[in-house]
Amino acid sequence: MNTLRTDEATVLDRPWAYVVLTKPDVTFLVVITAVAGFYLGSRGPLDWALLLRMLGGTMLVAGGTAALNQYFERDLDAAMRRTAARPLPSGILQPREALAFGVGILAVGGLSLSLTVNPLACALALTTSLLYLGLYTPLKIRTPLATAVGALPGALPPLIGWAAARGSLSPEAWILFAIVFFWQFPHFLSIAWMYREDYARAGIRMLPVVDRSGNRTFRQIVVMSAILVPVSLLPAVAGIAGLHYFFAAFVLGLILLQVSLWAERNRTNVRAKWLMHATIVHIPLLFGFMIFDKLLS
Repeated sequence: MNTLRTDEATVLDRPWAYVVLTKPDVTFLVVITAVAGFYLGSRGPLDWALLLRMLGGTMLVAGGTAALNQYFERDLDAAMRRTAARPLPSGILQPREALAFGVGILAVGGLSLSLTVNPLACALALTTSLLYLGLYTPLKIRTPLATAVGALPGALPPLIGWAAARGSLSPEAWILFAIVFFWQFPHFLSIAWMYREDYARAGIRMLPVVDRSGNRTFRQIVVMSAILVPVSLLPAVAGIAGLHYFFAAFVLGLILLQVSLWAERNRTNVRAKWLMHATIVHIPLLFGFMIFDKLLS
């Protein structure tokens, strides 16, 4: 049910609503991992102009994808407390406005990447959007496996950055993909545990909704956090980073694993929230140390 009609929205509400449609928090994760992929994939002096073109196009594709996701899920968002105030369920924007906005900036972003960066970066960005909207979004109301499916497009941004810098992909780029892929499980499952009642109300079959005891949910969190420890060390093994990164990644991985185990022992929303915050701190620090190590080399 709409709580605010479009004609009642203030002059400031509507412009800000378009920003909210792009999910700035999710877009921020896309940006930092894409920038890291670009920097780590660069050879020689950093091409700042190319970086900015890649960044602008990627942000537009990510923002357009987020807007279209909210267009498709507007009824689900209206059923959940934490999303009921979003632009579409609140009535600040109409569905046709969100659809036009999402398609428009996604198309501009894809075209920009194709013409000013390279076709591979464009293809990866559009593949990310297609997988997110075409597979992950509809699967959320059908199966808990949607989280694993959604982790695939979620892990592609470092490849976009790498492809922008080199025009090709290499095994090192897929290591960055693997890091982000495994990291997403403790991150999104902790969020899903916190909001499991909301998801159940909307009919979204996240794992905590069907796993009321939390046994499968927290087992998966702990296992994926444990796998992430050796996977996060691979950049040092592959030569992307050195010993400084190796030890920093090892410590960060063990801390995240410990927080996962701590949350598993007492499956409260408070501990799940701490785990979610730990994952948010973990990934930028990890890529930050990777970049720092390359600066030292």
